[in-house]
Amino acid sequence: MNKKLKFETLAIQSTQLPDKTTGAVATPINLSTTFEREADGSYKSGFVYSRAENPNRQLLEDSLAVLEKGAVGFAFSSGMAAITALFNTLKSGDHLLLPHDVYYATKVMAEMLFGDKGIKVETVVMSDLKAVKKAIKKNTALVWLETPSNPQLNVSDIAKISKMAHKVGAICAVDNTWPSPVLQRPLEHGADVSMHSTSKYFGGHSDVLGGCLILKEKGPLAEQIKSIQTLTGGVPSPFECWLVTRGIKTLHVRVMQQTKNAAKLATFLEQHQKIERVNYPGLKSHPHHKVAKKQMIGGFGAMLSVQVKGSAKNAMKLTGRLRLFTTATSLGGVESLVEHRKSIEGPDSPTPDNLLRISVGLENVEDLIADWRQALR
Repeated sequence: MNKKLKFETLAIQSTQLPDKTTGAVATPINLSTTFEREADGSYKSGFVYSRAENPNRQLLEDSLAVLEKGAVGFAFSSGMAAITALFNTLKSGDHLLLPHDVYYATKVMAEMLFGDKGIKVETVVMSDLKAVKKAIKKNTALVWLETPSNPQLNVSDIAKISKMAHKVGAICAVDNTWPSPVLQRPLEHGADVSMHSTSKYFGGHSDVLGGCLILKEKGPLAEQIKSIQTLTGGVPSPFECWLVTRGIKTLHVRVMQQTKNAAKLATFLEQHQKIERVNYPGLKSHPHHKVAKKQMIGGFGAMLSVQVKGSAKNAMKLTGRLRLFTTATSLGGVESLVEHRKSIEGPDSPTPDNLLRISVGLENVEDLIADWRQALR
């Protein structure tokens, strides 16, 4: 495939799997769990057993690698399965560095599954480069970034932190779910691994669960992750792979329009007297706006969060007055969602009590603004 093609073209071309038998234009779903073996023991198709590889999963993994400018991709049954697979490459004595405001399930999983196995799990304010430099140790094996962060939308400097990690031989990995490769490509800024919950913008319709890792280079780490993927079996079904690849075809147009909507909504909310703070890196008032502008492409994403004046109770009541925003977990679908995060994450979460996370959809932005206007009266 000509990788010099523009993103929109690559998204279409990399997700085509022609059916030579029927000539069907739409990609078929290969549900078979097993594949024919030759008399000499070989597999002419290259496929053996669906836990190890499947035509739909291979198509998805190849597409993900192309779009993220990586060497190899791995698809998993969820975003958390993908993160867990990467963390499983760590060994006793290693140091794992996470952002202080990392997605709460990532932190809980790291501490619960790896904290008691001789792996030191530590958090740091990842947007503070001096703090990051101080926190990285000789035994740091993995520095995990999330930029913009979930749900406070802090921004980390991928290029500078990658260099810090590499100085001690550590891997730098980035949760790139929120921007998607439409708006940010961590591997081009020096990161070694880019991770996504493909349930979100790749799928795009709130109807599929999946995750992925894309590596900048082939080699020992890729081989290790492939072994973990095959042996643990945390892989998506052919149908789920098909849904994600179908979503990729419209990824660019969806993300760009949702981003435009989010920018307009953020500007409106920042000016409202009942809103204490709007967290959106596209606003010039955002403390990390310049860093975001440096490493993001053509926009700042369709996610934002607001801190409502008053208590958590005030914030939660507000969600009930919104008519076009469904109160629900998750993000990245065509419909707009809103959620009070602290009540989901628990009392130990660093998320402010009055924060609402907003996933902006594809509705007309004037309708969305009017909905917030009436809810804030």
